[in-house]
Parts: sequence; structure tokens; C-alpha cells
Amino acid sequence: MPLYRQANTYQYLMDEAITGNPEILSAQELHNEAWPIVETDFQKSQEGFLEQFHQLFSGDTGKASNNLKEIVSAAYYQRVDSLLVAVGQQQWGLFDPTSERVYLHPQKETGDEDLLDFVAAHTLLNGGTVYAVPPEQVPYIL
Repeated sequence: MPLYRQANTYQYLMDEAITGNPEILSAQELHNEAWPIVETDFQKSQEGFLEQFHQLFSGDTGKASNNLKEIVSAAYYQRVDSLLVAVGQQQWGLFDPTSERVYLHPQKETGDEDLLDFVAAHTLLNGGTVYAVPPEQVPYIL
């Protein structure tokens, strides 16, 4: 482990580690071993982001939004650094990148996708961070 730490340049390398061969662990077992190691740092990061979001959102800076139509387009075009998404919530609709129009539907219609999953996936694919939080921690979505 000390040699690996010396050679590794990853800035988020944790002090604590999972020992043994992780290849023999199931995904759930690996998660169960890893979560206690990362939980505190993750919670601090999430709290810091929530505080920053509320400051930016209340300051009307244009750098934070709760308008899903804006967020869908921004996530698609790699303009979302961090995202709050409510666990267990769905918003059905479509995004047409050609016209940059977002269509929201109260119920799933043919061809729809969950736009909350869409923005989360595009945020992650573009190097952003996604925080899945209880619905009450997400500002009202427009």
C-alpha cells in the first residue's frame, strides 16, 4: 500500500483502503466495504455543494437553476458542474437537441425518457458531480 500511495497521483485518494482482492467481491459487498471509508468526505462535499447552490440560487447569479428545461439543455451541452437530483422522483419527457426544446409530460408517453436520469447521466459523462438527495432537499423544480 505505501508504494502504491507514493506512485498514485489521484488527488482524491483516501487514507483508508479496502484490503484483499476486490475482484472476488460482489458490487454490493464492495459498496458495503467502501461506503464507511468515503461517507464522511462525501457528506462534507454534499453539504458544501448544497450551501454553494443556495447562495448562487438566492443571489440570482444565473449560475444555479431549478428550471428543468434549462438544466436538461445545460447538461446535454456540458454546462453542468454539479447536480442535485431527488431520489425516487421521475420527470417524463423528451429533449430534441436539434431544436433545443424540452417537452415535459405528467405521465410517461411513447418515446419518453426520465429527464432526471438524463441530466444525471449527462452530468456524469461530462465530468460533473451528481448528488442524489431526498426530495425535500431539492428546490422546487419548474
